[in-house]
Amino acid sequence: MNYYHMWVNLRDSSQDLAWSKAVHNYLEYLRTRGLIENWTLARRKFGFSPDALHEFHVTVMAKDLAQFDAAFSHVAVRDGEVEQLHRPVYAMVTDFKSALYRDFPDSVRHGA
Repeated sequence: MNYYHMWVNLRDSSQDLAWSKAVHNYLEYLRTRGLIENWTLARRKFGFSPDALHEFHVTVMAKDLAQFDAAFSHVAVRDGEVEQLHRPVYAMVTDFKSALYRDFPDSVRHGA
């Protein structure tokens, strides 16, 4: 499994529930079309996190990089329904950071 991690703050924290609904609508759109496997949304608790990380943490899971590539290609058109779902997500976000991780050891790794 591959994990695309995103940490963000919101431009207006009073919009937290509206933003979480927008994230749900957008990522469920991708999941139900087989473009991602799953996703999670979490919020920092009691202010605990390293300074470099932000209030919200979104994790998007894909079985492989080909699936991620298909998802990114689908989203990159920035048109139609996918753009209507994506726009409210990124419009409310500031301080974006991301990382890509994989399960380890993964199935392609051969032991010594």
